[in-house]
Amino acid sequence: MKNLLFLFVVLLSFQNYSQTNSLSELKGKELHNSIRLNYILVHQPFKQVPYELAPTLGFVGLTYNIPLNDWLYAGAGFHTAITGDQGGLFTLGVTLGVNTPIYKNLYFDANMHFGGGGGFRSLVNGGGMIYPNAGLQYKKNDYSFGVQYGYVNFFTGIQKSDNVSFFIEIPSILRMSSYKDAQKTFTLNDNSVDEFWTKPAVKSVQQITFDYFFPIGMSRADVTTNPQYKSLTETLSIIGFEYQRYLTSNTFVYAHVDTMYSGLVSGFMDLFFGVGKNFIETKNVNFFAKMGIGAAGGRIYPEGGLTMYPSAGFDVHLTDKLGLSAHGGYHRAIGGTFEAYTAGLSLKYYGLTGGLKDPFSDDIASTIKTHGVGVGVQNQTYFKMAKDDNTTIDLEMISLKLFYDLNKRFYLVGETSFAYEGKSGGYAHGIFGLGIRSNPFLNDKISTFIELMGGVAGGAGVDTGEGILVRPTIGVNYHLNESLSLNAAVGQTITPYGNINSTNLNIGFTYNLSILNTKK
Repeated sequence: MKNLLFLFVVLLSFQNYSQTNSLSELKGKELHNSIRLNYILVHQPFKQVPYELAPTLGFVGLTYNIPLNDWLYAGAGFHTAITGDQGGLFTLGVTLGVNTPIYKNLYFDANMHFGGGGGFRSLVNGGGMIYPNAGLQYKKNDYSFGVQYGYVNFFTGIQKSDNVSFFIEIPSILRMSSYKDAQKTFTLNDNSVDEFWTKPAVKSVQQITFDYFFPIGMSRADVTTNPQYKSLTETLSIIGFEYQRYLTSNTFVYAHVDTMYSGLVSGFMDLFFGVGKNFIETKNVNFFAKMGIGAAGGRIYPEGGLTMYPSAGFDVHLTDKLGLSAHGGYHRAIGGTFEAYTAGLSLKYYGLTGGLKDPFSDDIASTIKTHGVGVGVQNQTYFKMAKDDNTTIDLEMISLKLFYDLNKRFYLVGETSFAYEGKSGGYAHGIFGLGIRSNPFLNDKISTFIELMGGVAGGAGVDTGEGILVRPTIGVNYHLNESLSLNAAVGQTITPYGNINSTNLNIGFTYNLSILNTKK
């Protein structure tokens, strides 16, 4: 861990070697994106299975949508179960939709969502899901709510149902610049800077968390243990990621996702949204408390999924941008039996992005540093993946990737992928690592890259052992323009504590842009 932290700090420091430019030269763009939360009641095929199954499933979705023009949008997001008996049902997918006005504040909205995931594998089989829906939306001051009719269809299995869903949508403004301006420093050296850059920045925190769950009470495992549904006494080792956005100088909202890599057969996952507050703040240390609500499940006794997670802790600032956090909490299934005390550590990155003005003090900074970031979507094919029953199978997976440039050559990369074909619905992985790319060649149309990533994988009887996964890849980008590129890569997926040694082929696209970090 110390070596990884040292490498991260060293690579991050490479960014300091950049030419200083006038801020008046930087052209900005504002994207009016949105975050959609929806609730879907799905009728279950309880008459088609030989075991007890709740007749309905409460399905909650979170999708981040980006407008492509005045009437077309695209997005990506998760769905998860919170009622019924399929806690641990998670899906990842992409969305393409239309949104057009009908009368005044009333809009017609329709979209198609495609993804993969699963809970009870007998219901979803491979895990592929298509969710077309259409309905009405009422907008006011960029906030909106709506109702839609749709059809959730796990087309590889028997879980499918028409339904009525409800959603709310909140705005998310992203101020950015072109990717060609990434990794540059811009200084405010005159009074001619466009008002665009003097708008308030967004204060945020991103963190990687390493937690331990200590089950208590009536916590029980699922059928994969011997004996089945045995009491849980094992300590669960958890790795996760959290994004925080500050609403005031000391109050924030956050999204958090975890997955297990040790303690049980891999497959446990959770997803939370919540609010937190810093109660005591000094120059180097602050104390905080948080309350999250969300969903959890997998490898524990079948429950609805709805879970609460209060926690508290303290941060130690190492630099203006980096910090360490220690925290403890209480993880509790609402209406279920799983509960655990938690403790852990986090590595934090603090940022002010999108403007020169501090959002709460109104202080004006004099410098902006642009950082290249990217969002990618891939179809991934894994050949001869080992299963627990000593068979092998080819898997098709949908993947969402995030890139953060450390400099022009090195970058950090994170990825989550969910199976949608291959009789392994519910298999997923979350991995992160380091990449290196070449300079573009052949008229700046081609570049190559190598990535070394590792993390956690599991579910659906895929033989990952306790879930640790390593995947080196090598690939090529074809640059359509300065922002959009197509990519293809081959790699080898290995689980040190399982029996997977699989070649994979990944094909997709990446959209790159520059985010704007204020330098104090």
